[in-house]
Amino acid sequence: MPDAANFVPDSIDPSAVAEADLRNSAGGPYGLTEEGFIPKPYARLVAEGLARAQLYFGDDIDVRPGSVLRRLIEMSALEHARTHATLAAMYDSLFVSSASGDALSRLGEELGLPRPAMQASGTISITLVAPLPAGGFVIPAGARMLSPGGHHAALAESARFADNRKTVTVAVQAFYPGAEHNLDPAVATEKLALWNPVDPALDGLRRLAADSGMTAEAAAPIAHTAPLTGGDSFWTDGRYRELLLQAPRSIWSVEALRTAVSLVPGVAAVQVIDEFGGLDLDRSIFGNFNFVQGLFSAARDYGSPYAFRVMVKPSAAAIWDGADGLHATIAEAIEDLRPMGVFADIRKAEEIGVAVNAKLVVKGEPLPAGDRASVNASPAAMALKGRLLDRIRSYVGGLTFGEPVRAAHISWAMLNEPGIEDVLDLRLARVIPATTALDFSTEVTDAAALTATMLPEGDNLTLARDQVAVLIDDPSGLEIL
Repeated sequence: MPDAANFVPDSIDPSAVAEADLRNSAGGPYGLTEEGFIPKPYARLVAEGLARAQLYFGDDIDVRPGSVLRRLIEMSALEHARTHATLAAMYDSLFVSSASGDALSRLGEELGLPRPAMQASGTISITLVAPLPAGGFVIPAGARMLSPGGHHAALAESARFADNRKTVTVAVQAFYPGAEHNLDPAVATEKLALWNPVDPALDGLRRLAADSGMTAEAAAPIAHTAPLTGGDSFWTDGRYRELLLQAPRSIWSVEALRTAVSLVPGVAAVQVIDEFGGLDLDRSIFGNFNFVQGLFSAARDYGSPYAFRVMVKPSAAAIWDGADGLHATIAEAIEDLRPMGVFADIRKAEEIGVAVNAKLVVKGEPLPAGDRASVNASPAAMALKGRLLDRIRSYVGGLTFGEPVRAAHISWAMLNEPGIEDVLDLRLARVIPATTALDFSTEVTDAAALTATMLPEGDNLTLARDQVAVLIDDPSGLEIL
C-alpha cells in the first residue's frame, strides 16, 4: 500500500508528464491494459498533479516543496494511489493465478474444490513394557493409532527403543484433515489409546506382544496428554493455487481423476494412465525395442472392464487393503468421475526403499569428545542425523513415479544443513521391499524378504516407471568423522 514515506520530492518531474496524458483520464499506460490492471504509482500521481496545476494556473504557480498547493496535491495523490492499489487487488482477485486469501478460496469453490484443511499434529509418549529384543526395537513412522471414538492418527517419526530408552516422545499427525481431528485427550472418545489392529506396519509390535502374552496396547501403551492442533488451518495460497491451476474444467478426463485421487487422505502421489494407445508399463522397452518384430504396447484384453490405470503412492500412514482401506477409498472417489462401464485398475506403486550411507565432516556443532563410536551415538549427533534425514526425506518424498534418486541432490540437501562441512563416500542402497524403518531385531533380514544392493559411490538409483522411492529411516548409515 503506498504512503507518504514513498514520496521523494527530487524524483518527481512534472515536465516528464505529457500534456495529452493530463487531458486523458487514463494518464499514460495505466489502468486496464492487455497485460492486466496496472495501478498508477504514487510518484506518477504527484507528478501529474503538479503538471496539471501548472497547466491550469500557469508556470509561475508555487509548487515548490513545502508550499500549500503541493501539500494538497501530495495528500490527494496518496488517496488516489490507495484507490489504484485497491482496484488492482480487486482485478487480481478475479483470476486463480493472482488471487489470494478469501478471493482465491471463492474461486476454488466455484471450481468445486474448496480449500482443503490441514492435518492436526502433536506429540505422544510411548513406553515399551514388553521385553526389549536384542539390538533394540522400532515402531516405524506411519504406524496407525485409534481413539475409542474411531479417530485415526499416525506416527510422524519412528519410535526407537533401547536399553536406556524405554519411553520415547514422538510426533504424531491426524490421518484425516479438519478441525474435528484436533483430538483432545480430555475427551474420552478423542484420546489416542489403541493401535490399529489391521495396520501391517504394526506386525512387529503384535509379534512382540504375543511372545510376551500381552496385547499390543499393553506391550506399548500410548500416553496422549496434549491436544493435537492445526486441523483448523487450511492450505497456503501457493499450495492451493497449484491445485486449482492443475484442476480440469471437465469431469471425464485424466486430469479430473488425478485431482480427485490426489485429495484422498493417504495418497502421497498419483499417476493416471490412459492405456488406449499409451505405453505399456509392464515391461521395459526403451533401448532394446525392435520396431519391426514387436508391438509398441501389449495387446489389451478386450474382455477386461479395466480401461485405464491409476498408479498410487501411499503415504507412510496409509493402509491399502480393507473395507475402509486406501484402495476402496480411491475407488469411491472416482466412482462419479469415470465414464459408465469404464473401470479403473487401481494399483499400489512398487515402493523401493533408499538407504543413505555417507561420512560427514562436521564443523561448529557442539559434539562431545571421545572416540568415533561414542560421538556418533551421542544425543547431539543423533539430533543432527535426524535433521539430515528430514532434508533427504523432503527431497525423496517429492520424486514422481520412475524418477531416479540422484546422489548429487542428496549431497546438496545435506550440505545445506548448518554445521555440515563436507559429505564423503556417499552411497545409496536399494532395499526391497521398502520399509520406513529397519528393525534388525526381527527375523525378516533374510535375503528373500530384504534385499539390499549398495551402489558405487556417487551413482544414482534408477527406478522403473511404476516404482517410487521411499527413504529408509536409518541414521546408522550416516557416520560423523
